Order: sequence, then C-alpha cells, then structure tokens
Amino acid sequence: MNAAVRATVRVGLYTGAKVYFVHEGYQGLVDGGDNIKLATWESVSMMLQLGGTVIGSARCMDFRAREGRMKAALNLVKLGITNLCVIGGDGSLTGANQFRTEWSTLLVDLVKAGKISDDEAKTSSHLNIVGMVGSIDNDFCGTDMTIGTDSALHRIIEVVDAITTTAQSHQRTFILEVMGRHCGYLALVTALACGADWVFIPEMPPDEGWEGHLCRRLADQRARGCRLNVIIVAEGAMGRDGKPIGSEDIKKLVEKNLGFDTRTTVLGHVQRGGTPPPRMGVEAVMALLEATPETPACVVSLSGNQAVRLPLMECVQVTKDVTTAMAENRWEDAIKLRGKSFENNWNTYKMLAHINPPDTKSNINVAIVNVGAPCAGMNAAVRSAVRIGIIQGHNMLAVHDGFEGLAHGNVRVSGWTGKGGSELGTKSVSHCCTSPPFTSLSKSNQIVFVTCFVNIRSRLSPLLLSPPQAFMGGLELVTAREKYEELCIPMVVIPATVSNNVPGSDFSIGADTALNTITSTCDRIKQSAAGTKRRVFIIETMGGYCGYLATMAGLAAGADAAYIYEDKFGIRDLEMNVEHLVQKMKTDVKRGLILRNEKCNANYTTDFIFALYSEEGKGVFDCRKNILGHMQQGGTPTPFDRNFGTKMGSKAVLWLTEKLKETYRHGRIFANTPDSACVLGMRKRALTFQPLAELNEQTDFEHRIPKTSWWLKLRPIMKILAKYNISLDTSEHAHMEHVIKKRVSMPAPLMKEHKEEVEEEEE
Repeated sequence: MNAAVRATVRVGLYTGAKVYFVHEGYQGLVDGGDNIKLATWESVSMMLQLGGTVIGSARCMDFRAREGRMKAALNLVKLGITNLCVIGGDGSLTGANQFRTEWSTLLVDLVKAGKISDDEAKTSSHLNIVGMVGSIDNDFCGTDMTIGTDSALHRIIEVVDAITTTAQSHQRTFILEVMGRHCGYLALVTALACGADWVFIPEMPPDEGWEGHLCRRLADQRARGCRLNVIIVAEGAMGRDGKPIGSEDIKKLVEKNLGFDTRTTVLGHVQRGGTPPPRMGVEAVMALLEATPETPACVVSLSGNQAVRLPLMECVQVTKDVTTAMAENRWEDAIKLRGKSFENNWNTYKMLAHINPPDTKSNINVAIVNVGAPCAGMNAAVRSAVRIGIIQGHNMLAVHDGFEGLAHGNVRVSGWTGKGGSELGTKSVSHCCTSPPFTSLSKSNQIVFVTCFVNIRSRLSPLLLSPPQAFMGGLELVTAREKYEELCIPMVVIPATVSNNVPGSDFSIGADTALNTITSTCDRIKQSAAGTKRRVFIIETMGGYCGYLATMAGLAAGADAAYIYEDKFGIRDLEMNVEHLVQKMKTDVKRGLILRNEKCNANYTTDFIFALYSEEGKGVFDCRKNILGHMQQGGTPTPFDRNFGTKMGSKAVLWLTEKLKETYRHGRIFANTPDSACVLGMRKRALTFQPLAELNEQTDFEHRIPKTSWWLKLRPIMKILAKYNISLDTSEHAHMEHVIKKRVSMPAPLMKEHKEEVEEEEE
C-alpha cells in the first residue's frame, strides 16, 4: 500500500494539487483534526520497502451510519478536499461510493445545521472518488492482481519451498491452508506454482466421492516414486453439501485411508503485505483530475501490464455475483465471473494435476531445448510442457545443454518446478548454425546436428525453444528450412530471460525473479546506511543492452535516475542529475539511489559515474557502488515466474499439437509456412503466437533488443517521483472500460445487442 500512497502523493503534488493524508482510514475521516494532515514530498520518502501502510488503517463503524458520514463530509469541506483516493477492499470501496452518492444531500443537511456556509457548499458541490484495490486474497473482480496479492504469494511459496525439502526426505504428505475465505486465488496459484497434487477452493468444491479420488491420486504418486505429496486448501473451502473442508479433516482422511505421515500448516497473517506498480498511483491521480460530476466512481486496476479504469460499482456487483453463484451452486459461473485470469489458472491446474495419459499414443515426438543463459522459471515451463505433452499422448524429449546437446544427441526427460535456473542445462550461442559452437565444428558435425533432427523427427517432431538467444536461433532454423527438409516442422519459442529483451513479448520468464532480487537488494543496501550521514548508492544491473531491469527496479526501489541504452544520455544529463541530487540532499532526504544498466554506454561506465557523483557531492554526500552481477539470475523463481512459465509451457505444447494436425499430410509432417514457427508472448493482456519471420523487422539484432518497448513510457513517471520538473504525456491514459460486459453471461437477445455494441467500439 505504501508504494501506492507514495506515487499518489508525489504525482498529486507534481500536478499542483494539495494532497492530504487521512490517518486510520474512515475513522480518521470521521474524527478529523490531526488525522487529516497535509502531505509533503519528503513525508513519503523511505517508505517503499515497508509493509502495510504508514498512514494506518482501521475498521470504522461510525462511517456506516449517516451521522458518521456527515462528520466526514464536514471535515473534507472545511479543508476544501473534493477528491478522495481510497485504497481498500470491496467493503471500503462500496462505502466510498455510497459517500459520493450521498454527498449533495450531506451538504444540504450541513448547511441546514449551520455547520457550513452556502459558499462552502457551492465550492465543494461534487466529490470525486477513485479506488485502488488492496486485498491480499485477490477477491475483487475486474483486476488481475490486487495490491498485496503478489507479496502474499511470495510468503506462501517461501513456506512451501521450506516445507518440501524436509518433507521429501521423510516421504510426507503436507497440507497447507492459506487465506481466502471467499476467494481461492491464493490457493489456486500456489497449487500451480508448486505443482500441488490437489487444491480446494471455494469457487469449485470437489465432486461427490472426492475422498476416494484424492486417496487414489496420492497413492498413484507414491507408486510412481514421488516422495512428497502437497495439498493446498483455501480457508473457505467447502464440499458440494456446503460443509467446510479444513486441513485437519483432510489430514485425518489421508492418515486413516493411506497411513501416510501427514502434517498440516495453517498460514495466518504472515501472508499480509504488498507493493503495486507506481503506474496505479499515477492513473488514480489522473482519473481524479479528469473526473466530472457525470463520471462514475472508478477503480484503477491491472489487466496484463495495463492500468485500466473500471466503474467501481460494476466491479463490486460482479464480486457480489460470484458469492451469489456459489450460494446457488453455479460453480462454473463462479469461476467465469472471477475473470479470465482466474479461469485460465483453473483450467491449467486441471490439465496438469489430472494426468491420465491416453491409451493410444500420438506417435509424435516433441523436443524441448533451453538455449542461452539460464533463468528462474525455465523448469516450471519444462515441467508443464512435458506433462501436457504426455496427456496429449506425445513422446516428450528433453534436450540437455542447448543446441550443442541437440547436435550430440544428449536427450533425456525429467521435470522440476521450484528450482531456479535450468535443469536441462543451456549453452549461450549467438546463432545455432553459424556461430559457436557450430562454427568450431566440421561440416560433418553440422550434418550430425541435422541427422539428430532426422532421428528425433522420425515420428513427427516439433521443437520447443527457450531464449534469450533462441529467438535468433529459431530464425536461422526457419531460414535453413530451404536447405534441410528435416527442419520443416512446427517450432515455438518461449521467452525466458532475465533481460526481458525478446521481441514479441512484453514479459519473459525469469525477469520477475531478477527484478525482485534487484529491488530487495536495493532496499537492503539503502537500509545498510541507516543512521549514517547522507549517502548515494550507484548500482549496476544486468540486462545487456535492454534497460527493463534498471527502469522497473528504479520505479520499485525509488531511484533518482536509471541510465539505460534505449534512453540516450550525455554529459549534460549526468551533470543535471548530479546537481539535482545535490539539491535534494540539502533537504531532509538522506539517501540517493542511481541505477545503471550494464551496457547503457561504453564510456560512461559504472566507475565513471561513481567517480563523478563522488567528486561533485563532496561535502554534501558520499558514494558507494555495487555491481549485482549474476546474483540476478539465481534464486528460486517468484510465484509470477512459476505461474507464467507453467501457463506458457502448456499453451505452447497445445499449439504445437494443433499445428502438427494441420501439417500432417500423407503420413508425414511438412510445415514451412511462416505461422508454423512462432514466438509465444504476452502482449498487453493476452498470450499470443507471432511468426518469427514477422518479428524479424521489429528486432535490433546488433544489440539483441526489440526496436520498441512498452515500459519506456514509464520512465517519465520515475523522474516525476524523483522530483524532476518534466512534462508527463497523458495522451495515452486509460479510458473507462466496463467489467460487466466482459464477465457476465447474457440471454441471447441481449448477447446479440452486446455483440453489436462491441463491434461499434472496435470500429
């Protein structure tokens, strides 16, 4: 919540508005006095890394009554506040909308009581409301991720990883109960991220006779050699009869029927916390400034990598519709009403958890190759791809050590979820057939490489690749189709790189883990200087020529500047940054943070920037530098990377299966069209397949980066939050969308009318 508070305060001040803190939630609004204080730029410094909210929060019974809301209105009118930004759950946001709806009548009553004048009532005639959803169990419809959810998932996954190491040693069954009284999001994503054997969620109770099914599955897993069983339970889980299903109930069932050594862990408030992207705070301020009396109260939410505005009460209504659907046993509707992201997670879990290989094999071989540097989340993608392939009846082949392993026939099979790096192994090669290791091989060895393809392809084989270098390698394989018919097979590239520099995708597997590592390291580095004199830290990040990590870490950690290759800079820019920091350090600010992408400039090196800041800051601050290096590639994958990798792996193999059916002719596979070799990427709000050949034009091959990147538009926000006086382009702000149209099924006549409306909107 603190990141949202900080962004809202600073962008509000940047626009020239007066910004106030309301301490202790609605109670502070009712009580007034010192609970409503003017916010300053410095008052939100050094708060990004703190959990919870520094301005406090409290449940307020007084605000539920009209008398309490009248007191709150009086306090706002006296201070001239007509815009309210509320961060909370559906109850808090519903209360905010009711407050806004009653506002005019509250003012009338205050005038009649003589507490405010007619002029004060006229000046404050309308109250604008914008909400940001703070809820760790992600139970608010209309947003992919609420504030706090990602941090809660981190805490849960840390516990799961800690438990599984010892549980495997002792061959135990572990039952983990997580928060989610009315929403199973945390339980569902945890089950996906850790490869759980079973998950219980409120939206979809297990079928009748689930007890026997659960025991059979656990027994089958043990029979296959699995030493660990994991069951995830949402606290609100229940059966079809409406009776609660608790972790202790499941423990007794497993111990009685199977005799397995079983342990339960109930995670309570250790799950609470949260850090949203600053973009949400920026969008909230813009929504308030642009609001008119006719504009409905809106909520700023996340959809993919986009900040979107949705009518607040539509979101609240759909959230209530989920509860109604569950009460009426309309389980499928409950899943759909939760939104596309939740529905996709549920469908992916069902596919991966219920492994029933078909009796008839497909006679298709699918080879999985990891290429380039390893990154966290690759193993989740491999595991998912292997499992989905087995379910489809394919023979899944894992190629170890990249293209070199493929050339030497180093092919085996396995699957891992919670480990970092790549268990398959990778080899960093610039190109697959024209650069190391292939330039060092003889012609005969290059033929061995193709022969290996022939052997693998003997019964219809596509190839799954994982970049960074795989994108360029995939392009060369497509080009080589003219020479080698064996390469005329479907291929798909899954972006997997900490640098997030693969064309065709807004996100790459591994980037989130690296970003979390950088941000937490920056927080620790800043904290290490607590109690000392004013200090500036110069930190070098990875990323090659791509500035994604430096930019996004700069936003998350509150950097004063982030130097990257895509945003050119010179000596005058450096001079301006130094002077800006010197002036800031003469105020109450005691910490400075400068990030530098490793290849942002060949001459302005990390040592140069460190020396420059050290010299110019003499007498005001001292400097320290830190090169993070390969620690950014290591560590266990974040929940996002595990979940993202899992969904990417499964979607890739399902796409390959369809392509194989399309290209199967006369007993053999022949795929040489552009759309038979694609990159699977996240584009704004959806996973899409884009032909490698089409992405060729969008790539800067010399620097291995896309020619355009969505995150570059966020860089001005970082400068504004660092108190630079620059202009912010608001031409691409989020427009008001509608959640009900997208979520609720409609009768046929309404559906036809809705379809026509959508077509008009698209035009």
